[in-house]
Amino acid sequence: MLSDSNARLAAARRLTNRRGRREAGRFLAEGAQAVREALKHPELVVELFATSEAFDRQRALLGAARSAGLPLNELSVKAAGALSETVTPQGLVAVCRTFDLPLDQALARSPGLAAMLVEATDPGNAGTIVRTADAAGATLVILAGNSVDPYNGKAVRATAGSLFHVDIVIAGDPVPAVAACGAAGLQVLATTGAGDTDLDALLEDGSLARRTVWLFGNEARGLPDEVIAAAEAGVRVPIYGQAESLNLAAAAAVCLYSSARERRR
Repeated sequence: MLSDSNARLAAARRLTNRRGRREAGRFLAEGAQAVREALKHPELVVELFATSEAFDRQRALLGAARSAGLPLNELSVKAAGALSETVTPQGLVAVCRTFDLPLDQALARSPGLAAMLVEATDPGNAGTIVRTADAAGATLVILAGNSVDPYNGKAVRATAGSLFHVDIVIAGDPVPAVAACGAAGLQVLATTGAGDTDLDALLEDGSLARRTVWLFGNEARGLPDEVIAAAEAGVRVPIYGQAESLNLAAAAAVCLYSSARERRR
């Protein structure tokens, strides 16, 4: 078992903050589901840390890692807690290489459905939207502006492994990113409660069968005006009951699945 002061363990602990992840080009994938999906891309996995309990529970999974020639390190429950950015550590963590792409490279792959998060700050929401985008058949998720780090531990866990299924782009200014998506042939739709276009109208006229990138804004403030202005249309999700609005992740699910259904017809 590694001592709690082991140098490799100390290096892994630095990956629990954004600066450490950026400097190392690595991140932590915690839990059996995330590790299982990571191991489908063994070139991304550097090493694994697990408690004795996790070694007992996940024999097949860790056996696959061992067969792939990946280093396995046993650590204490206390040390496992120090590697976790979540409330309930699972005692199983993979150190992975970051794999986000430049926007132009991702767009060159001609995504049919994509999501862009602009100034989204909640890691749980961001991870849930990555998972939802993957489930809806989207192949690209862009995090633009001052958005949460997609490699944040809580965000990675919320993706339930979908982080490894889609292209990830970390963009700066969202307005040029929107322009690049439009230039690549994507219909750019901005979600906003004040949108001139109703989602139902897009479903009726067949617009959602086109290649599309959906823009989603900050959980409290929504999308900046300049981003909405740069989009092809501002779209509102109809509210049939008395709720004031939908939360970010729910709105993303409605919009992405609306596009997915139209594209599958």
